[in-house]
Amino acid sequence: MAKSMKSFSPILSYAVFTFSVSIVLLCSVSIIFPALIQSTYSEFSEFPFYTPLSDPFELGGLAIPFVILNGIILLIGIIYYKKHYSLSRLFNFDVSNKIAIIIIVIILSIYIAATVGEFAVEEPWADFAKIQKMVDHSGPINTLTYDQYITDTLLTVSQNSFGNIRIIPFIASIALLVTTFFVAKEITQKRVPGILAMVLVLQSNIFLTYDTSATYSNFWILFYVLSLYLILRKWQLSHVSFVLSIFSKSLSAIFLPMTMFFVLNNTKGRRRIYLTISYGIFIIIGVFAIDNFNIIIGEATYLPENFAKGIESFSYQLRFDPIILISLLPLTVMLFLKSLKGFSQANSILILISGFLLIPPLLITFTIQTNEPYRLIPLVVFFAIGVSTLLGKIKQDEL
Repeated sequence: MAKSMKSFSPILSYAVFTFSVSIVLLCSVSIIFPALIQSTYSEFSEFPFYTPLSDPFELGGLAIPFVILNGIILLIGIIYYKKHYSLSRLFNFDVSNKIAIIIIVIILSIYIAATVGEFAVEEPWADFAKIQKMVDHSGPINTLTYDQYITDTLLTVSQNSFGNIRIIPFIASIALLVTTFFVAKEITQKRVPGILAMVLVLQSNIFLTYDTSATYSNFWILFYVLSLYLILRKWQLSHVSFVLSIFSKSLSAIFLPMTMFFVLNNTKGRRRIYLTISYGIFIIIGVFAIDNFNIIIGEATYLPENFAKGIESFSYQLRFDPIILISLLPLTVMLFLKSLKGFSQANSILILISGFLLIPPLLITFTIQTNEPYRLIPLVVFFAIGVSTLLGKIKQDEL
């Protein structure tokens, strides 16, 4: 059972909310005015002859629904908070463990049946040929970076054992759904919010786009989400899962600050001391590794104009996920209101959501890497967990 701190710190809640809502609002600008950021931060915008190719204040396709639905949802949320209502009263029921298992099996069975046809279609990604050569060992093996060995091993097992390189990545996606259920259940102490979190991830277009991909597999995301769950349940094993995440994709290394906040915000006593020291050691190792920066996330550079491009790409990359685009801002406010009632887990989720919004722009600003949509899948997962958190009362148990 998840155990959280009883202590209540409105200062921390306000600080987390200020940080999170600033990022969410910045990303939301491109939902209402898709061309505004691009026209403002164009590399030619300072020239007197510069003329924007499009009206920077032209409304986007989701602008009106975004404004209307956000206004309605935020108004309802404020009324509930001011009147001291609790959303959990609307969802004060739960299902038994047996029924939950049956529901999950049904959901996953439908998902698997609807997805198996994808294995007959070759992946469209340009990097797939390189991945296939890596697994077939028809290319130079010594060119593998340290964060490819676990992925290479799992993909090789998939190819040799199942005759298809995409089977184990698909199993990893299923495992990610199950892990999402357990994280939400652990936080809310109810099974219904966990099932809802699974469904919200499953309805995401960006998740369904990459769920069977060997090129952009979900191994790293699975291991990272699992490491957070293990912090709550079996903290001694969380480090193993986190290291597996890094060795599946080096990008996971920069998740350490979010993990550290999660540790400090959701543990106490000896568990907090041990986890803080151990993850602190990881941070120290990471700082030393920065001396050879390409070992972690690629060749270092500094392209400040890319930060605006990364923020702007949020609405474009999630254009087929309108639920997330429209609901992210009210979710941020609702989690803040929930944190003011002493639910410290709400602060953890806000940091995770805002962190995964901020990482892609920072990545393309300080490295030569490109901004790929699959990096937003963790955002989808924690958005789903955040929504589920609103539907259940979090028990403030002693550690």
